[in-house]
Amino acid sequence: MPRYEFRMQRLFVEPDLGPGAALPLDRAQSNYLLNVLRLKDGDEVLLFNGRDGEWRAAIRQEGRKQASLVAGALTRAQEPLPDLHYLFAPLKHARLDYMAQKAVEMGAGALRPVITRHTQSARVNLERMRANAVEACEQCGVLGLPEIREPVALEVLLQGWEASEPGRRLVFCDEGEASQNPLDALRGLERGPLAVLIGPEGGFAEDERELLRRLPFVTPMPLGPRVLRADTAAVAALAVVQAVLGDWR
Repeated sequence: MPRYEFRMQRLFVEPDLGPGAALPLDRAQSNYLLNVLRLKDGDEVLLFNGRDGEWRAAIRQEGRKQASLVAGALTRAQEPLPDLHYLFAPLKHARLDYMAQKAVEMGAGALRPVITRHTQSARVNLERMRANAVEACEQCGVLGLPEIREPVALEVLLQGWEASEPGRRLVFCDEGEASQNPLDALRGLERGPLAVLIGPEGGFAEDERELLRRLPFVTPMPLGPRVLRADTAAVAALAVVQAVLGDWR
């Protein structure tokens, strides 16, 4: 991924972007730029919408509380999302916010809640998750907004996996794996579409573990000798997978 201009404010917008595109801002957006960030008429920000790349845009102040943006030059072309899906048992709000943000920073192209036996909360606020994904994209120079999927039960997910995700290997973090070295589990796997599955705080139920380990498209992976919180495990697992099989190489 090309380096981005980290000194400039980045904003996610919904409309199409192109040379000269005018983007009216609502009152909240205008207040953020003019009063929170204290930007002025003619100051520039970077815009992206997940489709059209990143654009430099100038602020057009239209009063003390209202502004619009005018797109100028393309700074980075759009890139495809990483073909890495992050599957996770939902956590309580604050830690789920953190986990969603970190997964996006680590290169997840899709966020997919999975309901397991010991999942803490079966209700997932997808709009809140999307807002956290947008914030991570804005702060870390990510161009593509990851796909946010509806929650699905683990058994249903696995039953339909080969039909809905042909060729995608599922790496699941197995706290019961005898080995402690995640690299051993990943050696020999071919690069290609991947998914990483993190269980809940209480871990997978034993029958869930047995089901996962029987499936030919699943690879169990340990995360070392220490017990990790689910949000910490997300960062650790994605870092290892990206380093061995992802786009860090």
